[in-house]
Amino acid sequence: MLSQSRLQTIIWTSRLPAAEAFYRDVLGLTVKSRSDGAVVFDVGGADLRLSPVPATSPSEHTVAGFEVPDLDAVVATLGERGVAFERFEGFPHASNGVLVTPNGSSVAWFRDPDGNLLSVVRFAGST
Repeated sequence: MLSQSRLQTIIWTSRLPAAEAFYRDVLGLTVKSRSDGAVVFDVGGADLRLSPVPATSPSEHTVAGFEVPDLDAVVATLGERGVAFERFEGFPHASNGVLVTPNGSSVAWFRDPDGNLLSVVRFAGST
């Protein structure tokens, strides 16, 4: 039933102006629309919706991930834009924060202004 539907990712924010600036200016996403107080970005043809709430707590787990073809280049660019990458105890992160998984995929995590955990990833074998 839903397998042919278009997925929309919803991220809660209690700091909409800061979140909008982060997703637009730091991550480089394009604003698609605004509705019901929310900001909708286009991400590769899918919608990422920032929805305002009175309060939110930082996530412990990844809420959204972005698959990229050149992870090291994206990590370098985001680092230049002030993004700090998370390091998790017990995992062998490279100096730039990237973790290479046993299957050869690479991932780096960072947080948005509300503390939502986001990731950028390059899957093993992807071109």
